[in-house]
Amino acid sequence: MKKLLFIFLATLTWAANAQNMIAKSATDITPLLIGEKIPNLTLKSSDNTDVQISDLLKKKKTVLVFYRGGWCPYCNMHLQALAEAEKQVLDLGYQIIAVSPDSAENLKMTAEKDKVKYTLLSDSKGELIKAMGIAFEAPENYKSVINVNSNGMNTSFLPVPSVFVVNPQSDILFEYVSPDFKHRITTELLVSVLKNLK
Repeated sequence: MKKLLFIFLATLTWAANAQNMIAKSATDITPLLIGEKIPNLTLKSSDNTDVQISDLLKKKKTVLVFYRGGWCPYCNMHLQALAEAEKQVLDLGYQIIAVSPDSAENLKMTAEKDKVKYTLLSDSKGELIKAMGIAFEAPENYKSVINVNSNGMNTSFLPVPSVFVVNPQSDILFEYVSPDFKHRITTELLVSVLKNLK
């Protein structure tokens, strides 16, 4: 009986720690699942002030986006598409928050370049990205660009591009996680999901 209890506790400990580890590749991640809660961690806003993620999430239902950085052309296309669909998202009672490992200073450039009015947050240390279970070891050819764009805070990881729909209690209602960074959820599909979650 003691052996079974030990195995059970060891499995629980491993599962809890798996969320904070950096996977070897994008296909090895273990993201949080529908029904689980977004961890309450501190991120940086574009004006470099501390922001508790739960304080933002409790304001209204949220489309929470994780992207690789403002240097990624696929991310920029996705952020622009979300900006174009923002009115529809707002009309359905949601807000959009996008998180990347970019430094707070670089968020401003991304917002201007991609014509983004919604909230961009910096997770340069990767605390939320790791806790979400979507961090993976960056390929060598990306390490210098992520180092520069995070102002030296990140030299080793990338998030798998992901979209989570979250209620004000921080519960995950829907998720779209794509290990292939070239594939993102379309705004049409996202809007359809938001309508069906109402």
